[in-house]
Amino acid sequence: MQIRSMRPEDLPGVIQIWNGCVSSGEVLYYPLNEEYFRRKFVENAGCEPGHLMVAESGGRVAGFVHGVAPGSFPGSRPGAAYLTVLMVDAASRGKGIGKALLRAFADRMRRRGAKTLYISSLNPVNLDWRIPGTPGHDHNNMPGADAESAGYPFLLRCGFSVRYREVAMYMNLADCRASSQAEEIRERLQSEGIYTGPYDAAWNCGFDLMCDHVGSDYWRDVLRTEIEAWKTGKANADPRMWADGIPPKGPRTLLTAVHEGQIVGFTGPVDLQKSGRGWFTGICTDPAYERRGIATVLFSLLMAEFVREGARFSTLFTGLDNHARRVYEKAGMRPARQFHLMAMEL
Repeated sequence: MQIRSMRPEDLPGVIQIWNGCVSSGEVLYYPLNEEYFRRKFVENAGCEPGHLMVAESGGRVAGFVHGVAPGSFPGSRPGAAYLTVLMVDAASRGKGIGKALLRAFADRMRRRGAKTLYISSLNPVNLDWRIPGTPGHDHNNMPGADAESAGYPFLLRCGFSVRYREVAMYMNLADCRASSQAEEIRERLQSEGIYTGPYDAAWNCGFDLMCDHVGSDYWRDVLRTEIEAWKTGKANADPRMWADGIPPKGPRTLLTAVHEGQIVGFTGPVDLQKSGRGWFTGICTDPAYERRGIATVLFSLLMAEFVREGARFSTLFTGLDNHARRVYEKAGMRPARQFHLMAMEL
């Protein structure tokens, strides 16, 4: 057996192994073809020649591994490398090929200055997956290792440990129903002077106080970018916030809770992916306004907005023990799969 960098002539073997794992149900990924391979593993940020390695045995590809090195993409953390995928042909398992591929890739990452190898959504190579038990509904990324995949026990045996657990939540929007409880809470909030609904940039509300209380510059950037898009009347110009990398046609809807000139909660921006998935960045409530039902109202409004825009389903990730999970479940979302952020020291 020889482990080496992938060559162009290896692609049919890689595709065969990948699609074999998909068709057997061992992984939830999309089937692989040449176009998808090029987009994900050649043109993607962080992809470098040599970081897709194959195991050749008996003149054929018996397995392959791909990952991303430290410093190879904008925002890369020093010392952090990422494992994207590792697959071995079913007929070649039990011979140490998977361990040899992982060891060879880890050695290559050490030479690039990696201290830790992660399986994480911070990897810029996002792999689409189909949600079990749905009519082909999908999500555009995995935030870690699929805890029900055939390879998960292998990762544990090789020295990976679990750092964080997330759950994928799913709703078929054909089953979405208006929540009378959310409407009652919305009316109560209105009587308390708290507006909930689409944001109007002409209001010029502040949001820094909420972001300070939450401790999130990420939410600050999201709000600043989306509100600026509304003020200029142009589409969001930040490609990091485009669903599927496709610019929106115009400013996107932000659903907010506003009190005394301050945004105290928000969700969105509302977007629709080509697959029919209702997409949004997340949901946030100022800690000073928690336990008033704001998140329940905003999430209910979000699902209704998805339906109005023609979305067929919605998915999201949240921490396994995150209190927001209760909000999602009350709105009708169900747990679809559990994913673990994993790491191995090099």
